[in-house]
Amino acid sequence: MAVSERQRRRMCVLLASLCASVAHAQQYPVRPVKIIVGLTAGGGVDVVSRIIAQKLGDSTGQSFVVDNRTGAGGNIAFELVAKSEPDGYTLLNSSPGIVTNPTLYAKVNYKINDFAAVSLIGKAPLVLVVHPSLPSHTLAELVTLAKQKPGAIRYGSGGAGGTAHLAAEVLRTMVGIDFLHVPYKGGPQALHDVIGGQLDMTILPFPETMPQIRAARVRALAQTGDTRSAMAADIPTFSEAGVKGYSVTTWYVLFAPARTPPEVINKLNDEIVKALKLPDVQERLKVAGVGDIVGSSPAFADKFVRSEFTRWEKVIRAAGAKAD
Repeated sequence: MAVSERQRRRMCVLLASLCASVAHAQQYPVRPVKIIVGLTAGGGVDVVSRIIAQKLGDSTGQSFVVDNRTGAGGNIAFELVAKSEPDGYTLLNSSPGIVTNPTLYAKVNYKINDFAAVSLIGKAPLVLVVHPSLPSHTLAELVTLAKQKPGAIRYGSGGAGGTAHLAAEVLRTMVGIDFLHVPYKGGPQALHDVIGGQLDMTILPFPETMPQIRAARVRALAQTGDTRSAMAADIPTFSEAGVKGYSVTTWYVLFAPARTPPEVINKLNDEIVKALKLPDVQERLKVAGVGDIVGSSPAFADKFVRSEFTRWEKVIRAAGAKAD
C-alpha cells in the first residue's frame, strides 16, 4: 500500500515527537524540582515529602525542594499543581485531602483527572489523644462522656476536611456522639492546644503525637488502623477498643499534573521505588509513622486514589460533613 506524502510527513513528525519525549525522560531532571505540600511544615505529609525529596535529589543529582503552600484544606496546593506545566518539575505529595475535598467543599478548582499518580508511598494510622484532665482513660469512657454531654467535648483538627477531621466524623456517625469541632491551620497547632487544655482531644499521625504521649502531656486512647502500629504496640485499635469495623488511615501519594509524559512518570516512579527499598529510608519513614511502606506502580496508585475518592465520597455524604 502506497504511503502518501502527507502520511509520510505525519509519521516523521510522530517519530520525532516520540524520540524527543524519550530523550527528555532520559535527561530529566535537568533543573530543580518542586514538591508542593498543602499542609504545614512538621506534619506527616511534610516529613514524608522531605525524606523522599532528599533521596530523589541524591539519586538524580538535582534538587527536589519541598514547597509548603498551605490554606483551604490543601486546595491552594492542589489547584497550583493541577494548573502547572506538565513537565515533571512541579509535583504534589498529598494525603487524602485531594480525594475528600471535592465532596467536602462546595467548589474546588480542580478534578481528580487533573493529576497523574506517580506512586503510593505508604499508609499510616492516626492516634486519638486527649488532655490528661479529661476523665476518660479508654475509648469506651470517651464515648460515654460524649453521650452524656453532647457537643461539650472540644475536638481540634488540622483543618476542616482533613483526615483528622474525617476520622472524628466517622467515629461520630458510627457511635452516635457529637463533638465541638475546632479546625486549625495544621495538626501541630491543634495538638499544642490539647496540651494546653484549650482543647479536649484530637486525632493526628503518630510522629506528631508520640513525643507528647511519652511525656504524658496527652493520653492516647486508640489508634485508627486495622492493626496496631509497631511504634505503639501498647495502644489498642479503635476496633479493639469497642468500635468494631472502624478503620481510617492517612496515606501519601506523589502526583504530577495530568499529561506529564509517561516516560517522566515512569522515571520518577523508578527512583521512588528504589529509594523506598533503602534501609535508612524505611527506618526514617517508620519513625515518621508510615507503618505500611508501599512504593507502588503508577497504575496501582491511580486505581487506589480513585477507589479512595469513591469511598470517602460515600462517607462524607452520609456524615453530612462540609468545609468552608
